[in-house]
Amino acid sequence: MMTRRKWLLFTLLVVGVSQGVTADLEEINDSPEGETSFHSPNTEEEEAPIGTRMVVEQAHFPREEGGGEGSSEEPSLLDVTGTEDLPTEPVDAEEKQKALQRVVGGTADGEPCFFPYLFLGKEFTVCTTEGRGDGRLWCSTTYDYDRDKKWGFCETEDQAKQRRQAQEAEDLYQTAIKIINGTSKTSQKKEGYSILMKAAEMGHTKAMEKVAYAMLFGDYMTQNTHQARELFEKLLIEGSPKAQTGLGFLHAVGLGVNSSQAKALVYYTFGALGGNLIAHMILGYRYWGGIGVPQSCESALTHYRLVANHVASDISLTGGSVVQRIRLLDEVENPGVASGMLEEDLIQYYQFLAEKGDVQAQVGLGQLHLHGGRGVEQNHERAFEYFNQAANAGNTHAMAFLGKMYSEGSDSLPQNNETAMQYFKKAADLGNPVGQSGLGMAYLYGRGVPVNYDMALKYFQKAAEQGWVDGQLQLGTMYYNGIGVKRDYKQALKYFNLASQAGHILAFYNLAQMHATGTGVMRSCHTAVELFKNVCERGHWSERMMTAYSHYKEGEADLAVVQYLLLAEQGYEVAQSNVAFILDQAGEAKLFSENETFPRALLHWNRAAAQGYTVARIKLGDYHFYGYGTDVDYETAVIHYRLASEQQHNAQAMFNLGYMHEKGLGIKQDIHLAKRFYDMAAEASPDAQVPVFLALCKLGLVYSLQYLQEMNAQELMSQIDLDQLLGPEWDLYLMTIIALLLGTVIAYRQRQHQGVPRPAAPQRPQGEQREPEQ
Repeated sequence: MMTRRKWLLFTLLVVGVSQGVTADLEEINDSPEGETSFHSPNTEEEEAPIGTRMVVEQAHFPREEGGGEGSSEEPSLLDVTGTEDLPTEPVDAEEKQKALQRVVGGTADGEPCFFPYLFLGKEFTVCTTEGRGDGRLWCSTTYDYDRDKKWGFCETEDQAKQRRQAQEAEDLYQTAIKIINGTSKTSQKKEGYSILMKAAEMGHTKAMEKVAYAMLFGDYMTQNTHQARELFEKLLIEGSPKAQTGLGFLHAVGLGVNSSQAKALVYYTFGALGGNLIAHMILGYRYWGGIGVPQSCESALTHYRLVANHVASDISLTGGSVVQRIRLLDEVENPGVASGMLEEDLIQYYQFLAEKGDVQAQVGLGQLHLHGGRGVEQNHERAFEYFNQAANAGNTHAMAFLGKMYSEGSDSLPQNNETAMQYFKKAADLGNPVGQSGLGMAYLYGRGVPVNYDMALKYFQKAAEQGWVDGQLQLGTMYYNGIGVKRDYKQALKYFNLASQAGHILAFYNLAQMHATGTGVMRSCHTAVELFKNVCERGHWSERMMTAYSHYKEGEADLAVVQYLLLAEQGYEVAQSNVAFILDQAGEAKLFSENETFPRALLHWNRAAAQGYTVARIKLGDYHFYGYGTDVDYETAVIHYRLASEQQHNAQAMFNLGYMHEKGLGIKQDIHLAKRFYDMAAEASPDAQVPVFLALCKLGLVYSLQYLQEMNAQELMSQIDLDQLLGPEWDLYLMTIIALLLGTVIAYRQRQHQGVPRPAAPQRPQGEQREPEQ
């Protein structure tokens, strides 16, 4: 029998899905000016309109009928979301109000409003507050109020009070959003969230959504997962897809509630039906990996493609901001290896060089501020200053990037096609591939010049010949669509592949479309999903990766782990390994009890390993070897070490297999195989040579002892007098030899680490920088 609590939950979910399917058809950005800050705590809540086909401005290629051999019709998003059941001709809300509106009180109580009506010589088509000091809405029941004086209220006193309160909450919300999106200062953002909290207390839905996520992640508010859950549950009655996704996340990770993958799946599904992109991405990853659902490549493709359409449509000419994916484990185990972040003193050094007229430093800082990333905040105004200085010194890269900035336009620099053309032409005439590609774009889309496909093709070819990624991408687009050239899918595939090697998002997107539809290639659902997943992980929500990293560096592990957990749910392998790493450190994360940390860490190491992260695979072996979060299981440990050894040729895995062969743990004891794995480890990595040397010494000693035991060593040793054979001080000689060997090893290791490479200033244009691999 269904309990009352379960029945209430079921009722709420039914209400949620009935309202959520048509919810959030507003713009993605709630800001009145359409601005977003570098730290954007709103991005995890982005949603797409239901049944809307997204178009990529510069590189999306529309499918045509008869698109070539092997091609298949790309399914419309309308087919995916099932919006054919929605009414095709919705009743206009204003007309409905006019038909049903009857007045309350006044001189014509109960009579219907007459629209339009005349008041003080002005016509009104809706109820108005003009002429009243209390702000209540009223209307006339005849055309000419000035003559007939027939009127009544359009609302009761309670309705008027609720309307005024709702308007006050909306005003507070808009004020808060303007403050949050208009500043990068922490104190001002906190002020904005305090105003947002007031609007949420007044029942404003959007404010409640943002406050709930802010409490969940600790964004400029005190982290409180319990209050976040309560807000999500209140919003559930409104059918909020963001709240449904938030509750799905809480149930998936067991944060403030008992973990339930079944409930998480239900909430995620309803969130996706409501258009929440995060929910779509999570479901895509779950179907791809078979997490809580039967593995289904086609279902994963459906969800990932929808999100990728949105991400690709947001890509601008300048390429958007860069997101660094930093592994916490790598920073600890390899402190000398650059994480991709620039230290503050190094940035100041570049700024000093730029002020002294160093052109390369000016161009490098211009690119950093144009795209953001590597610890530098996106700032178009400063980027323009640096590029302008370098361009005045004759640098062609700076000229080309100024052309890009003028072509794209921003808050600090108005869009101007003519000025962009001047900079592009000046750079192109000097042989700069960025300028050549910019000219090609201008001729392709008619920006500042008449459309000329031949000229566009010419400049794209020149840029592509020099390896410039935008030229390669646009050549692929022209060949795919047959613009200015004969349609050639093989050539399109070639250039898209070249552009993807430089990490261009749209190249991945276009390749995914070709593999998904079987256009120019054999259809491959698996390849298409992996490419679409790569595109999805470049969305704005990935900025939370750096936010989580900053929190961790500031000692706020709880804030970091929750943000990494959401990214891990979305399928980010780096986030999964970072969650496992934090939970692996005893006492760092206080959100979970001690007996929960290792099982949770094991889960996320497992998910990261499934995505090909070698260290995670070795960690799985370690957890089963030592019994962390699971029972001791040497056989399973051997399986994981062997996978890491065979698939990624990892020296640590080979060494561990050698040890387990030596000891006979989970595998047959075999000293010869142990030596073989030790030797393979030494060949695979120079860092393994010292431990392998010591292990082989020990193995030789063990082998010798076994041999002596077989030769009846007791009788043999009784006949040997070491003092007579080696001298009375033979033990001192032996100790001296061992000390010399250790000294040689230490000297060898020091020589290996003497050369420390100096960090180089960023020289290459942004399009040539590949994002760090997962």
